[in-house]
Amino acid sequence: MGKIKKACIIGDAMIPGKDFRPAFDRYLAKYVEDVKTGDWESDWQKLQFRRLEVEKQGPEIEIVPEMLGSEDREAELVMGLFVPVSSKLMEALPDLRIAGVCRAGLENVNLEEANRRGILVFNVQGRNAEAVSDFAVGLMLSESRNIARAHLAIKQGEWRKTFSNSDMVPQLKEKTIGIVGFGYIGQLVARKLSGFNTEILAFDPYVNPEIAGELGVKLVSLEDLFRQSDFVTVHARLTDENRGMIGSKEFALMKPESYFINTGRAGLVDYDALYSVLKEKKIAGAALDVFPTEPLPEKDKFVELDNITLTTHIAGTTKEALTSSPGLLMEDIQKLLEGRKPRFIVNPQILENSEFKQWLTGIQS
Repeated sequence: MGKIKKACIIGDAMIPGKDFRPAFDRYLAKYVEDVKTGDWESDWQKLQFRRLEVEKQGPEIEIVPEMLGSEDREAELVMGLFVPVSSKLMEALPDLRIAGVCRAGLENVNLEEANRRGILVFNVQGRNAEAVSDFAVGLMLSESRNIARAHLAIKQGEWRKTFSNSDMVPQLKEKTIGIVGFGYIGQLVARKLSGFNTEILAFDPYVNPEIAGELGVKLVSLEDLFRQSDFVTVHARLTDENRGMIGSKEFALMKPESYFINTGRAGLVDYDALYSVLKEKKIAGAALDVFPTEPLPEKDKFVELDNITLTTHIAGTTKEALTSSPGLLMEDIQKLLEGRKPRFIVNPQILENSEFKQWLTGIQS
């Protein structure tokens, strides 16, 4: 059996490189001659800014991680979480064959360049799906039932009983929930809401209708979803095609007593349009975990609103979501190296690339 000449593990403040090593030792160590471990950005606050900018502008805005030197040019495998897998990184690692990220989003990977160079890309779908779906349901309850506002009032010495939605505080039973993006997270939201006896609508042009049918979910147009729903929750992945897909037109369709929840991507939503409908109380409220700029500026206009719940991009951050993802990634890469079928390959056409096939055969033989 051949071996991968070198692997580079590039962690960050959220999952440091050292926290990748137990999974590496368990799944991949026997396939790799040499491994280098380090971090791309170890400062938590700087990481939040840098990763958000990469999500908005792509990985090419970043330079090659400082931990990579000329001695790493023979690396054939690179793994990380938010590390920008850019054309610059690929140029610095000319022997690169596999790049893997411990997240479902691919905003930090230049997939077009990886395809051009014959680099196989892995991600980890669903690593934080349970966490995000839990949080989305929590935000529906927190915003509509004024949980966070009542807590804050008590902390400030006030026994508050009146809120902006006091004349229409809802219960979830028999409400219509609209889910924008019906992938794994959206499907989990539907399953978790089933106990509330809700009617669930979904918009997703790519989902298999049979999956929706099995969950008792009705697929509708985006316009019908916004028009009919009492709660709209966003779980679509951000692409160039759907950036800004939710704006003034969609918000104008919402009921006055409805709520908007976003734990997905800020880039899917026109936040100026959302602010306007909240300010004018054309909808009952909103809850947001993602923002165009993070951290949210101290005097941001959303802070002044009383009909919104704001959280600090923590929907996907649970112990289980973080600690399990390196193992999920490396176990999947191990499957490839052992000739089994992986789950998380992003660009499977690379498996037919002649140079890649020759390289992989050398590892597997």
